[in-house]
Amino acid sequence: MNARSVLVTDTGFREDDWAHDLTPLKELAANDGSPALGVVLEPDADPAALRRRLDAIDLIVVKFPSFSDGRGFTIAQRLRLMGYPGRLRARGHLIADQYAMARRSGFDEVEISADLAARQPQQQWRARANWQAHSYQNRLRG
Repeated sequence: MNARSVLVTDTGFREDDWAHDLTPLKELAANDGSPALGVVLEPDADPAALRRRLDAIDLIVVKFPSFSDGRGFTIAQRLRLMGYPGRLRARGHLIADQYAMARRSGFDEVEISADLAARQPQQQWRARANWQAHSYQNRLRG
């Protein structure tokens, strides 16, 4: 995250505490021994490329080029189904209405621009923070 972006979690906006480099998947060395490994995936990446390394990766950032591009949700779900235990971040053009979907698909946090945070303030994101209770399945059961 940089000075022009904001992290969104279930508790609201916060600053990024990740203090290490982030490596694009295509530049990831086969024997990368970084003390804390962070990897960036493009929306067309195949998460299976990380299958044998998931336990060694501390943070995976999945890029969202536009709010209408949902491929990142599928990537997140696939990573979690493969057993990825680490921190998973959605980065880019997501809107507050997509926060619940991001959390349900496996993301821990969403990184947005400061401009978007100004247009969609913290309370709009926090209104979706109770994402587990507000699913269509729960409404049907209700």
